[in-house]
Amino acid sequence: MKSIYIYIKTPLKELLWVLAIVLIAATGCKKYLDIPLPVNKIAGEGAYTNDKSSAATINNILGNFSTQGYFDGSATNNLCFFTGLYTDELQNLNITFANQNLYYTNAINAGNTGGLWSNLYKQIYNANLTIEGVTTSNTLTYKNQWLGEAYFIRAFCFFYLANYYGDVVITSSSDYLMNKDLPRVAKTEAYKLITADLLKAKELLSNEYKDGNGLSTTGRGRPNKFTAAALLARTYLYTEDWSNAEIQANDVITATINGASAYTLLPPSDIDKVFLSASKETIFNLGSTRINQDYVIYNNNMPAIVDYNAGGNWGSVNVAISPMLISVFEKNSTTLADDLRKTYWIRSATMKASTTNPVIPAQIKYFPNKYKSSVVGAENIVLFRLAEQYLIRAEARARRNNLDGAKADLDMIRIRAGLNGTNAVGQTDMINAIIRERRVELFTESSHRFLDLKRTSTIDAVMNLVVTQKGNGATWNPLKQNFPIPVNDILANPKLRQTEGY
Repeated sequence: MKSIYIYIKTPLKELLWVLAIVLIAATGCKKYLDIPLPVNKIAGEGAYTNDKSSAATINNILGNFSTQGYFDGSATNNLCFFTGLYTDELQNLNITFANQNLYYTNAINAGNTGGLWSNLYKQIYNANLTIEGVTTSNTLTYKNQWLGEAYFIRAFCFFYLANYYGDVVITSSSDYLMNKDLPRVAKTEAYKLITADLLKAKELLSNEYKDGNGLSTTGRGRPNKFTAAALLARTYLYTEDWSNAEIQANDVITATINGASAYTLLPPSDIDKVFLSASKETIFNLGSTRINQDYVIYNNNMPAIVDYNAGGNWGSVNVAISPMLISVFEKNSTTLADDLRKTYWIRSATMKASTTNPVIPAQIKYFPNKYKSSVVGAENIVLFRLAEQYLIRAEARARRNNLDGAKADLDMIRIRAGLNGTNAVGQTDMINAIIRERRVELFTESSHRFLDLKRTSTIDAVMNLVVTQKGNGATWNPLKQNFPIPVNDILANPKLRQTEGY
């Protein structure tokens, strides 16, 4: 990693601080939180003297989430894509793609899962730096916004670290010497920090969405108060704090901005527009200046009829929706019409039979179709949307045996999808119906399926069945529900232990 030393003695000091932060955020790291002390000291002393330089630190973190591909359709990094393969959402169609096949057969290793760990800790470092700098600054007009955004980002990073890797390293300081040899601790400790950060963010942030200049905007690419509440609701759900999960989800569902409803479930007639950039169902998304990568990686640019080629696959068509997921979609019991999510969020293609291998017959495959446009800016990757909040509130109510309330929320999602209301009876049936609804509503989004299996302690039972249907040498080991961390981090920190099972 390069060390960056910056000395400023010119009238262009403020501009240079912005450039310095850009360089710091863009610099790659070989070790966990391996940031030289001079950078820490320089940033702490001068980078937060004005709003533009403070906003630049947040811009760089949000930009990293968008460009690094961990939460959108990058074929090399996207954990939402790979956990879909890892579980029962996606089917691998190209076993020659080594990294993809490792996830599909549940044979991951430290070499192909560590990028997210390193990247999120780099963003946590930048968030810590921002929290420290903004807190001590007395010259900022939009101090609460930058501080609230930084707290939200830190919580968001720790949420995914804890849920992908299990035990984590807790660091809330930018002090390199303090951070360089910290051990992993139980993820319950991470949840304490996540909750505290989100409560602070919710208090600091505005109802309105603000841009990088601190001004109101219609865009939803930066967190607001209700974005913090949405992640807080999810956090309480995962920690089985049902009462607070319901409270926070309710805050989002009933939210207003300037006297109008902040978020709205689009009607059945507009279900194909849920993921458009202007959708009022979106709570928070990743804006981007590039083509939507989920459009690319899920093969939305391929023809409706695909030839099987001599190389042993269907060309560049790498994945399809798993038959296990397709089988879960219902029909309207009255009209026998398909679930609208299957109609509009899934598409099919005819895969022609192999002319050289009789074992490969012609077949219909299904593909995710939530993101349909290659036009830059038409769709942004949605990380939080209103439907999830209804399902969180439904589950929280069901867990507290408020079955009427749970049914009302669940039916909001089902009826929007063109289905009848649920016929679940009793608490267990209602909870199972909600989990099933999450599966068909949130497929290929934000690793929901993988994380739901883990938090409900059903992952072993499900995966033992899934691997028999996957074939291709897939196996399941209960220890594989948590990912390994990079070997270089283990070597650099004697107190850091590898995830059990690796």
